[in-house]
Amino acid sequence: MHSSKQYIIDDLSMQESWRLFKIMSEIVDGFETLSDIGPAVSVFGSARVKPDEPLYKQTEELSAELAKAGFTVITGGGPGLMEAGNKGAKEAGGQSVGLHIHLPLEQHNNDYMDVRCDFRYFFIRKLMFIKYATAYVALPGGYGTLDELSEALVLIQTKRIRPFPIVLLGTEFWSGIIDWFKNTLVTNKFCHKDDLDLFIVTDDIKEAVTHIKRHVVI
Repeated sequence: MHSSKQYIIDDLSMQESWRLFKIMSEIVDGFETLSDIGPAVSVFGSARVKPDEPLYKQTEELSAELAKAGFTVITGGGPGLMEAGNKGAKEAGGQSVGLHIHLPLEQHNNDYMDVRCDFRYFFIRKLMFIKYATAYVALPGGYGTLDELSEALVLIQTKRIRPFPIVLLGTEFWSGIIDWFKNTLVTNKFCHKDDLDLFIVTDDIKEAVTHIKRHVVI
């Protein structure tokens, strides 16, 4: 006979098995939904920026320029700079995609998405950002933005994916971490000096879009 402890273990194992099916279904749904979106740029930034702030307007302008250049714009589908990214692309006549994550607090979807995917698991959402992006643009943001940026950097650095353009928009915001990269990581040989060439830092939207167009054939 099974002990009560064994029944608990069996129940937990069954829960884990069913979770695998949920994970697989999210991956399949993402692949099927996003397979035809065309050349895309993933745009990241804070969910906490308000529509009346300059950074929101700058993100709208960036996404509009990307859309005019023929790129689909992908964001996290939430508020703040994600909303600005979707809004700028949609109102410029481009395709606007949101990869929405279910969170208990601040995350809600915005109203400017032509294509929407919903995710429960962060790692699957990050897979979709990487798989369907021909470039990344990281605007000022918090842990989520840093997570998505570092994921792309390490995959390119370790040659797990093909290199693609990465733009950090906002020199003042990014200056501290860039200095830390140079003065701590490179100085202590935790990464190579050439790893700093995996991205550019700028305040100029036209420079950002030109850099992406230079490295991506549409």
